[in-house]
This record gives sequence, C-alpha cells and structure tokens, in this order.
Amino acid sequence: MKTKIKLISSLFVSSLLLLSCDNSSEITNDLSVNSSTPKASNLTARIAVSGNILALTYNVAGLPAIISSSSPDANTAKIGQLIRNYDIVNVQEDFNYHAKLYENDNHPFRTATSGGVPFGDGLNTLSKYSFVDFERVKWNSCNGTDCLTPKGFTFMRLRLKEGVYVDYYNAHPNAGDATADLNARKSNIAQLSDYMKIKSNGNAVILMFDSNCRYTRSGDNIRLLMDNNGLTDAWIKLIRNNNIPVLGSPALDCDASNITNTCEEVDKIFYKSNNQITLTASDFSINNSLFVDGAGLPLSDHFPTAVNFAWSQNDLYTASDLFGGPHGDVFSDITLLSATSKVNKIVLRGGDRVDKVSFVLSNGTTLSHGGNGGTEKSLVLNTGEYINSVNMCSGKKDGKTRIFYIELKTNQNRTIAVGSKTSNVFNYIVPTGYQITGFFGRSATEVDQLGFFGVSL
Repeated sequence: MKTKIKLISSLFVSSLLLLSCDNSSEITNDLSVNSSTPKASNLTARIAVSGNILALTYNVAGLPAIISSSSPDANTAKIGQLIRNYDIVNVQEDFNYHAKLYENDNHPFRTATSGGVPFGDGLNTLSKYSFVDFERVKWNSCNGTDCLTPKGFTFMRLRLKEGVYVDYYNAHPNAGDATADLNARKSNIAQLSDYMKIKSNGNAVILMFDSNCRYTRSGDNIRLLMDNNGLTDAWIKLIRNNNIPVLGSPALDCDASNITNTCEEVDKIFYKSNNQITLTASDFSINNSLFVDGAGLPLSDHFPTAVNFAWSQNDLYTASDLFGGPHGDVFSDITLLSATSKVNKIVLRGGDRVDKVSFVLSNGTTLSHGGNGGTEKSLVLNTGEYINSVNMCSGKKDGKTRIFYIELKTNQNRTIAVGSKTSNVFNYIVPTGYQITGFFGRSATEVDQLGFFGVSL
C-alpha cells in the first residue's frame, strides 16, 4: 500500500430468538439493511449442529485509479461477481469503487462502507451468515501516508446457527518496511491482540486480513497473535505442517507469475476453537488463477487467499441466540462450564430493568453479570431441578437497548422473574436433554445483552 498512496495527501485536500426487538436497529448501526437478527425458535429436540464455511480474504486494491497499482474501475465489478462463490469474504482497500463491488455481489449480509479515501478504513465483510455487535476500531499508531485513511480493524459476532457465534475479525495494519512503519505495524498487531484478549476471551475466533507482515521479517511481530491469543495460522498448519519460518531468514515471497501455496503472502487467515465450537481448517489456497481479467492478469495487486472451515458444536453444550443491545462489556461463562456443571441457586436483581443475573453452581462457582441496582430475588433449586426455559423483554433506556425483564422457569414449573415487561419479547426453551447453566452477552451497571449456555443432563 505504501507506494500506492503517495498522492493520497493531495486527494485529501481536494476531496445485526427475536419476535420483535430493538436489537436489530442497534446492531445495524454499521450494517446493511439486510443484516437483521434472526427470529427465535423454541427447540424441543437436539439436532446436529455443524457445517462448513468457505472463507476468502482479498485486498481489492480499491484506491482511486490515479494512485492505484491495479485497475479498480475495470476490475472491481468482476471481483464482486467472483466472490459470490464464497460463504464469507473479508476485503481490504475497498475504498472508492465500493458501489461496484456490492452491485455485483449477492451476499445477504454485508457491512456498510465507512467511505472512500480519505474518510473510510477500506474494510468490509460480505457474508451468507448474519452477524451482530459490529464495530470498527482505528489503530492507535500509524506512519506516513497510512495515516491519511483511518485504517484499523473490524469485529463482529458471526451467527452460524442458533446460539453458535464465532468472533470474526478483519484488519489492515500499517504497510512498509522502514523503521517507523515497522514500529507502527508492531503497535497495530499488539493493539489487535490486546483487544482480542478482552473481547474474545474464551470464544472461537476467525481473523482474515491483509497483515502486511512476514514471519521472516525481523521487525514484524505476527507471532504475537499465536503466542498471546492462541490463534493458528492456516498456512502454517496446512501448508508448512506447523513449521513456522525462521525469523530473519530469506523471505518466502514469490514472483507474481509463479505463485504457489508455499509462498508466504501477507494476506493471512488465523483461527481458534473454544469449548463450545471446534473449527477445523482445510484446503488452504492462494486463488491467483481464478481472479484474473480477460487477458489473464490479476484483478488486484494482492492474491485472494481461501480456506474451508468445518465447524461443529460440542455435544456437551447448547446455546440460545443473543438478545439485547451492543452496549456494555462483553462476557462469556463458557470457560467456567464443564460436563458436571449444575445450577444450585438463581439470583436476580431488577426494578424497571434487569440489573444483574447470577447463577451459583454446585461446585461453588458464582457466575454474575451486571450491577448492584434494583431489588434482589433468589431461588434455590431442588434436587433434580434445573432451568429449562427463559422469557425476556428489551427496551430503550438513554437511547440504548437493555434487558428490561427476565423470567427463568424450571422443569418443576417454578419461576423467578425481575424487571418490567415490554412488547419486545424473546423466548427460549432449552433442547431436551440439556439444562441452562451459564450466560454470555454484554453488561455494565445493568444487563444490556444476554444469551444462555446449556450443558447436557
């Protein structure tokens, strides 16, 4: 990108188990109108929960034609048509030809553009799966012409099926190999790693991005994402048999006319499973021969990189969809649950809204989320008693969607509830053979968003 944006400075001077819920309007802040939250379903029988994701990451070289090293005006439409074959696509440098890309694509769930040069970050996602909690985050550091666009990374929760969410990232760190460029890029990778530690703690993750990093380059810290976040690089695992290139060794890049999967490209795909969801990568491919024009020339100055992910949910667990708004801090109890997890006591706090939700497990662990407002209610469960259904309502407070009402019901027909009902309703019945044992969602002084984990009986 470094050489492609020498003239940006001159251009700068001249130039998403709901029946009905406010949740979708909150989440679609930066989404297309198609990115609505799926309807709730009341499952009463266990079904197989698995599938495949054909994923692609591609820097589409969408800088203004005058400074682009590609031909985006002619090539972007064809890129839009070719990416239809993939289940989910991350693009970078999707700047001034964004409209052509989307006009020729048919994915039902897509992020809205943040703008062309110099206003946007060039990052977008096109998906067959719906998503929630979309965020754009700007880098804290940049150098040179990279500072002329608000480059950074994006985050979303990709919904594969009911209750099955993968934390999904796109990113574009600082380009270049000068000392100042390397320092900025190291800061970018560290910022992404730190964000992921908090936002995606215990969650399954997919990161597909133009890293601008090479394992062989001494000034790059791409290993941080493996060492600090437990991510796996699909190229390292599938092509190099887990053999990471030696830092400081000769670059493994290839001439554009002789690209093979053994070449190290800066366009990378990382992933991580968790206790609930297993991600298995296969079929890593640099699809250079597919993305060419009529003369056989590449459609971009980067090559599209693809991986097929097989995913499955651990039969030990089940989960509900998320309900509520994208506010407060993210939490998940998945790492605290096991095959023997059982709720002994329910503790709720609430008044006009739901202030806190808590479970005390049989091993003494307390799972608690929210603040200390409202009035406390509690229910000690009997021997053989477990939570099997949930009713919730959401509403607006200070312009933000929050959980206004929650009712938990057990298999012995006992209930506990706090808060106030609204017309925005969520119903969930745990599948037969499971019991509700934990939470995931977002909270601060109140509960903003809530989902439930179940463990097999």
